[in-house]
Amino acid sequence: MSQYRRARDQGSVFFFTVVLAERPSNLLVDQIDRLRQVYRTIQRHRPFETIAICVLPDHLHALWALPDGDADFSSRWNLIKGGFSRGLDPAQARSASKVAKREKGIWQRRYWEHAIRDDSDFERHVDYIHFNPVKHGHVARVSDWPHSSFHRYVERGLLAADWGGDMRDLPGSFGE
Repeated sequence: MSQYRRARDQGSVFFFTVVLAERPSNLLVDQIDRLRQVYRTIQRHRPFETIAICVLPDHLHALWALPDGDADFSSRWNLIKGGFSRGLDPAQARSASKVAKREKGIWQRRYWEHAIRDDSDFERHVDYIHFNPVKHGHVARVSDWPHSSFHRYVERGLLAADWGGDMRDLPGSFGE
């Protein structure tokens, strides 16, 4: 069996995908205030910069910059995931698969991380994060999804409000 390895570039920028065990689910958007509170608490106690983020119903994508000399994103995610899970209604908290295996967690055990290599890689991942709600068919325009750092990028003048276009303008899209 191969040893699973995590990137260990200290003080680097990382892209993450974190997913609920039960898909499809609306838990993350239904409990968005809880997720935000836990996320901010962990960020305050174990600092990191959120460069971009998008929370979807059953998964989230984030781009983090860790402090110099610190590559411990794993414990941060464990704290966020555990803090979010604690106190949820037990019936809501576990998938049938988890119950059958006598597992307690609502999250997939692992998550995807990618160390950002250069400016182009950085820009591709920021775009991917912001376009994800459109990709999954939740909205026709990036600006229509409320749980995204896209709005912060628009406020700061980094992206235009109509960035990503409108999928309703494409033939065969969104009911045409």
